Amino acid sequence: MTSLRDIPLQTLADKPTTLAELAADQVVLLVNVASKCGLTPQYTGLVELQRTYGPRGFTVVGAPCNQFMGQEPGTSEEIAEFCSTTYGVDFPLLEKLEVNGEGAHPLYRELTRVADADGTAGDVQWNFEKFLLGRDGTVLARIRPRTEPTDPSVIAAIEAAL
Repeated sequence: MTSLRDIPLQTLADKPTTLAELAADQVVLLVNVASKCGLTPQYTGLVELQRTYGPRGFTVVGAPCNQFMGQEPGTSEEIAEFCSTTYGVDFPLLEKLEVNGEGAHPLYRELTRVADADGTAGDVQWNFEKFLLGRDGTVLARIRPRTEPTDPSVIAAIEAAL
């Protein structure tokens, strides 16, 4: 199997990349994000994590997704503008992609095989589901959408990975 870090991706600026290129030798918190969701304020916590742990070899990577009630309808430019001006997002953002179903991006087809803390694998439940990846691309934790990025359990998992 190809490492999760080597699966081809596109940035929000439409440049080809991989997690290995975006986050060389870093712990990654990959999050499917949306601009018009009740959970959108989680961007604040994601930015806080980026600023706190970035210097220690950590990065958040946002993956905009419009699959949940059309809550990410914007163009790449609109998404980038919203994220930077509203929340000060300074972590990498991927192109808008699908996380579930037949059109799911290959990265998410692999990620959704991983179970959460309750032992449940399968589809991403909603916007802001989080996957913590170790430096080698191993999925260390699957964190469901309603768990805030700054929840003590998330902080502990990041600290352990670093």
